[in-house]
Amino acid sequence: MPTDHFADDPRTNLERMLAGDLYIADDPEIAHRQRRAMRLAARYQAAYLEDPAGARPVLAELLASVGEDVDVRPPLYVDYGSNITIGARTFVNYHLTALDVARITIGEDCQIGPNVQLLTPTHPVEPQPRRDKLEAALPIAVGDNVWLGGGAIVCPGVTIGDNSVIGAGAVVTKDVPANVVAVGNPARPVRTL
Repeated sequence: MPTDHFADDPRTNLERMLAGDLYIADDPEIAHRQRRAMRLAARYQAAYLEDPAGARPVLAELLASVGEDVDVRPPLYVDYGSNITIGARTFVNYHLTALDVARITIGEDCQIGPNVQLLTPTHPVEPQPRRDKLEAALPIAVGDNVWLGGGAIVCPGVTIGDNSVIGAGAVVTKDVPANVVAVGNPARPVRTL
């Protein structure tokens, strides 16, 4: 018989997810929000192909906040969209995957290369809770004027400081201070700017 991990917790899985606590993604409202995001992302891609400027209202409906002169080239993959903010004048190249179970904040004047992944979800390391489908998430914050090179992966809970550069293909597992170049797997600062 499966363990009832939430026997003393009256909240729904959605409420636990929004609080940043462990949850199971079987909540009907979670599924509804994910389908909404998929529909809006598909609408955004179709609209962008016809008229990039005209697609902006769809992007604004999908994401929590979109600053002035933001350019996000589709396809864009998100869990919900509603937990993502993008600051003014930021450019996002093709194939951003932003799994926004927790908040993802992208600052102003950023450059996001193609195939970047911003991954907030976490899963238990222990086998049984993972088998029981428990998950959680930690927020990601990208400062102002950050450049994330193509294929970079930013892991849950990471903050990247203003003006920093993350090399192509880097895997960012820990916070990166402002004004550095960080490369590798795991990413490490190699130069001060």
